[in-house]
Amino acid sequence: MDIEDRASSRSVDLASQIMLQEAERQGIKTAWDRFEAQQPQCGFGELGICCRNCTMGPCRIDPFGEGPNQGVCGATADIIVARNLLRMIAAGAAAHSDHGRDITHTLLLTAEGKSGGYEIKDEAKLNAIATEYGIATEGRGKKEIAYELAQAVYAEFGKQEGPIRFTRRAPSKRVELWQKLGIDPRGVDREVVEALHRTHIGVDNDYVNLILHGLRTALSDGWGGSTIATELSDILFGTPKPIRSMANLGVLSSDKVNIIVHGHEPTLSDMIVAAANDSDLISLAKQKGANGINITGICCTGNEVLMRHGIPIAGNFLQQELAIITGAVEAMVVDVQCIMPAITSLTGCFHTKIISTSPKAKFPGATHIEFHEDNALDIAKEIVKTAVENYPARNTSQVKIPDVKTECMVGFSVEAIINALGGSLDPLLDAIKSGAVKGIVGIVGCNNPKIQHDYSHINLAKELIKNDILVINTGCNAIACAKAGLLLPEAADQAGGGLKGVCQSLGIPPVLHMGSCVDISRILTACAAIANALGVDISDLPVAGAAPEWMSEKAVSIGTYVVASGIYTVLGTVPPILGSANVTKLLTEGAEDVVGAKFAVEIDPFKAAKLILDHITAKRKALGI
Repeated sequence: MDIEDRASSRSVDLASQIMLQEAERQGIKTAWDRFEAQQPQCGFGELGICCRNCTMGPCRIDPFGEGPNQGVCGATADIIVARNLLRMIAAGAAAHSDHGRDITHTLLLTAEGKSGGYEIKDEAKLNAIATEYGIATEGRGKKEIAYELAQAVYAEFGKQEGPIRFTRRAPSKRVELWQKLGIDPRGVDREVVEALHRTHIGVDNDYVNLILHGLRTALSDGWGGSTIATELSDILFGTPKPIRSMANLGVLSSDKVNIIVHGHEPTLSDMIVAAANDSDLISLAKQKGANGINITGICCTGNEVLMRHGIPIAGNFLQQELAIITGAVEAMVVDVQCIMPAITSLTGCFHTKIISTSPKAKFPGATHIEFHEDNALDIAKEIVKTAVENYPARNTSQVKIPDVKTECMVGFSVEAIINALGGSLDPLLDAIKSGAVKGIVGIVGCNNPKIQHDYSHINLAKELIKNDILVINTGCNAIACAKAGLLLPEAADQAGGGLKGVCQSLGIPPVLHMGSCVDISRILTACAAIANALGVDISDLPVAGAAPEWMSEKAVSIGTYVVASGIYTVLGTVPPILGSANVTKLLTEGAEDVVGAKFAVEIDPFKAAKLILDHITAKRKALGI
């Protein structure tokens, strides 16, 4: 296979193909090379039947029944797979919910007047959320309200008993089901700790019981920590509204200081955007020979500033190394989650500075400038100055920026969608009832080198809109669709006649960008609102979820809380559960009888679309529409 074919087999994205060829010419290893070097990957790990939860092991179960069928303690494949899955859910829930805790901390500092440049940008949303928490707003100042709200939200993370607030957005039928099953979530901290306790040697040995607690833990993330992160981010940084921008590696500038924000938390990236507009720093950039400062993003931090400020996005997860290989990036500023340790090794080949900022995430070889919210703007200026001063170190002979970028329309919060509909969900409900829009599918998740980069994201979305399914998306899927031109009103030409007409009448794309990974909570809120308007449960709706290229523990938590909320979900990569036929059957069949939804696994995006279309057709028939 020649260099061009090898690159095209790895990614469908043209900019990525160009940079993969450049990497190979320079002898630089990327995630795809490291993936190939790992072949064959551990079969026991892929099936989920290895256990390292004590030092009597590690133990593994023979999937062919010829070797051991129990661990040293007597744990079977069912127990080991269920424990491993629950631990993945706990880690994923912890990651997104810790993000929510940090946003809550920033809101509290802002209310106390101790933050270093933050302000409350959406007072209407502050009052709406405060009212939801039973906090009085009449005649009170926004900082006073914000202080009480932050304290109330803080308390929910460790809530020992009783429900968490945002779960009550769900239809009453769904809440009653959670209560009946004993999975109505408490605070995420309690659920994560209990998950780790249950999976310790000699505690919970019933795979069904372990999976049920997995549902509860995931729900504490989806309707708790993640929803908190979304709602409080809107209060602090503004609720997204439709805005146009650009996507792909071509957004990097050949004559400006390029700073990429990468990670997940908007507290840092929002301040980097503000700092980059500082007149003194812009003057310094010009003194260093640059024509200004260009901020771009990767992954969900990129999504945050994309949807609120129109900051162009350079790419998704598998493009982080490729961005550095352009030779044009002065600094990649990282916080937490989805940051490859490998990126610091590239600093030996290129002038790029990796600037780590979180006390939770340090990277050997990076420059560490620790970020604290109480001195946010000053620290952001220091970070931007560091990047600006690195501009003269750029080797212009190394610079290779693919001339590939695409316009996109982003920022469809629930509020923005309702506004586009004229202030009510009724037009959308009418379109669903008439069949102009047959259903709604949320496509989310990561990139994974096991799958050709962006192939499944783009083709699943195209196949669904072609069949009059409105697609809403977040995270790396949203970035993939942006690069493919699907986040433009003109993309309605690729949709079926019914969806095309709806999109053209509203001036919206057939694929709606709803934000970063934590903003999957917006999808839950939208589904709950539609179900409540129709007087049904979420599981009755013609909706589905999909994660075509997922890879992270966060995605496991997300998929679990989506299914536990009653939404059929199709995964495009195989989770490590196949070593237990019972756990596999429970999640792909039995769960539907328990929570009204189940998982399916389908690697081919066209076959996945068929599964989703069949599901939506069945739900429409059951509703009589």
